[in-house]
Amino acid sequence: MEQGSLFDDRAVSGPLADRMRPETLEEYAGQKHLLAEDKILRRMIDRDEVQSMIFWGPPGVGKTTLAKIIARCTESNFINFSAVTSGIREIKEVMNKAEQARAMGEKTIVFVDEIHRFNKAQQDAFLPYVERGSIILIGATTENPSFEINNALLSRCKVFVMQPLTQEDITELLKRALKDPRGFGSWEVEIDDSLIDLIAVYANGDARTALNTLELAVMNGQGDAVHSTVTKDIIEQCIQGRSLLYDKKGEEHYNLISALHKSMRNSDADAAVYWLARMLEAGEDPLYVARRVVRFASEDVGMADSRALEIAVAAYQACHFIGMPECSVHLTHAVVFCALAPKSNSLETAYMAAAEDARNMLDEPVPLQIRNAPTKLMEELGYGKDYMYAHDYEGHITAMQCLPDSLKDRQYYIPSEQGVEKRVKEHKERIDAWKKQQREKQK
Repeated sequence: MEQGSLFDDRAVSGPLADRMRPETLEEYAGQKHLLAEDKILRRMIDRDEVQSMIFWGPPGVGKTTLAKIIARCTESNFINFSAVTSGIREIKEVMNKAEQARAMGEKTIVFVDEIHRFNKAQQDAFLPYVERGSIILIGATTENPSFEINNALLSRCKVFVMQPLTQEDITELLKRALKDPRGFGSWEVEIDDSLIDLIAVYANGDARTALNTLELAVMNGQGDAVHSTVTKDIIEQCIQGRSLLYDKKGEEHYNLISALHKSMRNSDADAAVYWLARMLEAGEDPLYVARRVVRFASEDVGMADSRALEIAVAAYQACHFIGMPECSVHLTHAVVFCALAPKSNSLETAYMAAAEDARNMLDEPVPLQIRNAPTKLMEELGYGKDYMYAHDYEGHITAMQCLPDSLKDRQYYIPSEQGVEKRVKEHKERIDAWKKQQREKQK
């Protein structure tokens, strides 16, 4: 007798993520910074004034879904175009159909997923049709458009940055999937709210991952054809045994990144590596950790060893290139280097002091001598008068005042004597002493 699959008696039509794809802006989860009533993208949709645009964001945040909703709201034809499988010939065929539709008074939205995968020639093939208004191009990319999309095409598109969904967004989405007839609304599913929260945390802002995980858990829960009891053990199996170490409110997430940061600050490399491992093994986004290490490199190491910033940025790029689990060693490299590097917070304190003055003295005029004078009127008003081009002087330095009069003696950057910064301090002291001497001579 052939043993049937658990899925045979519980078959449903299509993956849960597809069945639960929102069809209206009201159903759409996340991206409130773009779609709230007073936001520009929402106004463009409501007024039917949509232009070509690029959606830039991580996977699973609703780029394709939003493009389909826009097409529905604006009564446009929708063409889903894959950058992976399509070439210039296919582009031109689709564009010709769009132009024919335009002649009939119909609008066409061409959605290009992973548009960064197109080469320059393929991207250029869209240009004349975008310029003529034959199509509204909506491209989706997980890569920085500034680097991956041709300037000519990018200049004709509005870029909207899409953010990972919040834990609350995903929790709401999962609960809706359990009640909606398109999801498991016709089932009797028993699952504790804490387990829904665990799935939401594991998904790390990716709605598709969350729904796929929920579907796998429900389909493998205890019960018969339309009953399922989901346990924590089932959830942990569905996420490949990862320990979920963050609580539902996200407090542990911040506790762990704080532990990593403070261990590095205290030059405790062993503790820093441990907290790094705790985060990565819990499923934390390595790019999030890398960004925090980049911040640490300047905030807590700074000029004491400027190589820390170089290594931290290199680690971030390595994480971007190869992802987990391989990039764990690159993060370890950066974390250990930063932990053992000499420490200085002089850059942080310099900026904070300058920012305080900037907030309280917003109207301080730029000294005339360091203003540009692109017009004759500005020149007549004294713009650029008495400017001293440093490279024309001995030592490539002058005593010219660059701060406003009210701040002329203010010092923000006070170097420490840690590591290389000790030499920086000595050099800065020589510069400051020379400038003071020259200014006294000018009195």
